[in-house]
Amino acid sequence: MLKMGLLSLFFHFLFLSISSGEISSQVGINYGQLGDNLPSPEKSVKLIQSIGAKRVKIYDANPDILNALRGTDLQVSIMVPNQHLTNISTNQKLADSWIQSNVLPFYPKVKIRYFLVGNEVISSSPKEIWYSIVPAMRKIKNALNTHRLNKIKVGTSMAMDVLESSFPPSNGTFRSDIAYPIVKPMLQFLSRTKSFYFLDVYPYFPWFTDSNNINLDYALFESRTIKYTDPVSNLTYSNLFDQMVDSVIFAMEKLGYPDVRIWIAETGWPNAGDIDQIGANIYNAATYNRNVIKKLTAKPPVGTPARPGRVLPSFIFALYNENQKPGPGTERHFGLLYPNGSNVYAIDLSGKTPDSAYEPLPKPTNNEPYKGKIWCVAARGVNASELGSALSYACSQGNKTCDPIQPGKECFKPDSLVWHASYAFSSYWSQFKKTGATCYFNGLATPTAKDPSFGRCKFPSVTL
Repeated sequence: MLKMGLLSLFFHFLFLSISSGEISSQVGINYGQLGDNLPSPEKSVKLIQSIGAKRVKIYDANPDILNALRGTDLQVSIMVPNQHLTNISTNQKLADSWIQSNVLPFYPKVKIRYFLVGNEVISSSPKEIWYSIVPAMRKIKNALNTHRLNKIKVGTSMAMDVLESSFPPSNGTFRSDIAYPIVKPMLQFLSRTKSFYFLDVYPYFPWFTDSNNINLDYALFESRTIKYTDPVSNLTYSNLFDQMVDSVIFAMEKLGYPDVRIWIAETGWPNAGDIDQIGANIYNAATYNRNVIKKLTAKPPVGTPARPGRVLPSFIFALYNENQKPGPGTERHFGLLYPNGSNVYAIDLSGKTPDSAYEPLPKPTNNEPYKGKIWCVAARGVNASELGSALSYACSQGNKTCDPIQPGKECFKPDSLVWHASYAFSSYWSQFKKTGATCYFNGLATPTAKDPSFGRCKFPSVTL
């Protein structure tokens, strides 16, 4: 009788675990497509499997990628791109049509398990789209249920900038402009459907912006001595990642939803960047990703101080360095792989490879702020027409930005588009950086520590 009672109890807990949607600590990968030199979906799927990933997240419902995923054991997360949210949020038939076109042709041979309605919508889209997030989530969930696909979890990914306060973690609070009209209804939906709050967590960025006060080892999970105790919760932290995650947990608690599960939709560290982007190097990227994978795959689960012992399912960002991603140089250097399929550094997303099995990493050379002059010049191999438009833009901002490259002036020769654009970019950046200008120009420009000045022509610079 005792054995039967224990057996019955075992199956009871097993049933509760399955019915509550408990999920394994397997780590997945984000498969972005913003590159003009990336391998085929078929090769990419093989590469994903080769690095030990058990899940993959894509930023749309690309049929070529989904076809390449047919018959694999990879669990898949697909996405409705941000630009479709407004129409779907007001039209159930359109949501039904989206599911019929983008899910039914592949399910169940493709293990679609998660469905994200937009990507960092509040961080990257016009304000009028924000209010479409939750209605669109409801429409998509209704459409899935209509086709008896009710096990597919629906959510949306959120960046850390949705918080008004994140330090100390116990003070985590959602921004006042979104907390009640958007976030609370979203949490209600996630709680009711037993889904997840999909969170993008990047310790690199708070460390980069405040490296004088945040220890690099604390951001990389490398600190053995640095601890921080939250004065309100009395919880003790040994890394920045846990602090960031728990600040969101406390923010959800303040809105009345303390138990919505967290899914790490993106985390990672850049392996390179612009000259003024400290800490973006292969050593730090490998160290962070290997350490966060150890944490996320630990058995038994580690969780965070606010939720100890809880599984944090996750996707590492990203599969490739993507050369067409907008923004500063770090944005194009989060990949575990180069576009040719080779490793930026050795990595095993299963968490089974010990550190001792890896080759030594190249020593970091940019963990301290660069001090000196920087110029902004035209990037190599860019489109001439786009470069010409960027040149015109820089020169149209006034302040005599382009006077020296006018005919007969000291920087006119050599008379080439690349030369003139490089001068214009440097001149523009040196004058307007203090008001937020960057050396980017839609990917057409790049910063350099090498002075491009020639002869009588002296390029303006920025001093760091």
